[in-house]
Amino acid sequence: MAARRGRLRLKKRTRRQLRGLGVVAVPAAGVWTAGNWSTVWPVLVVAIAVAMSGGAGWAVLRAHWRAVRQDRAWREQEEARARELSMAEVDALSWQEFETYIAQLCRRDGCTDVVVSGKSGDLGADVVGHLADGRKLVVQCKKYAPHRSVSSQDMQKFVGTARLEHGADVALFVTTCRTFTKAAQGLALRQDIVALHRDLLGSWVKGAHLETLIPLNGSGDGTRRRSSA
Repeated sequence: MAARRGRLRLKKRTRRQLRGLGVVAVPAAGVWTAGNWSTVWPVLVVAIAVAMSGGAGWAVLRAHWRAVRQDRAWREQEEARARELSMAEVDALSWQEFETYIAQLCRRDGCTDVVVSGKSGDLGADVVGHLADGRKLVVQCKKYAPHRSVSSQDMQKFVGTARLEHGADVALFVTTCRTFTKAAQGLALRQDIVALHRDLLGSWVKGAHLETLIPLNGSGDGTRRRSSA
């Protein structure tokens, strides 16, 4: 308790000393400034000009950053809107037409020997072909409503057949819904499956090349090559 009172007295004494110094320093500074005004005023004018220029520059820079952020947000919104417009026609397709359309996109991007299964019991190989570099491509197509998610069970079935049954070098799971469940996405990454959800499909539809979309799936980039028999 005594120590606390001592600290309080020290603080009060310090404040009184600072006030005393202020009482002396302020008039002294005023007297010195008045006596040296011819020297002080150019420096003061320059300091004020620098401060005003700096403030104006900072305001312009902030306005520029704000405009850049707004422009980026607008472009992202426009791109998303364009993807949805391009997906409207895809949403109108039947599941058979969707598989055929995916095959057309593969051919557009240089894939060869592209074949559409078009039947049940295809063991997950809805579309089969070869990329331009010779790797075998196996595609599972799921025509789901946008609000749905691809489940872990869907992904498990494709994982079990894509390479073992069909010898895929690149295994592509493409869907019209917006998301894969966390479990399905994790399985795709661990098993080197390219998971193409609605937004990436929209980019593909709008002209993005398949080879540029494959790495966007994280580690599921389908780059493994089978040794030639």
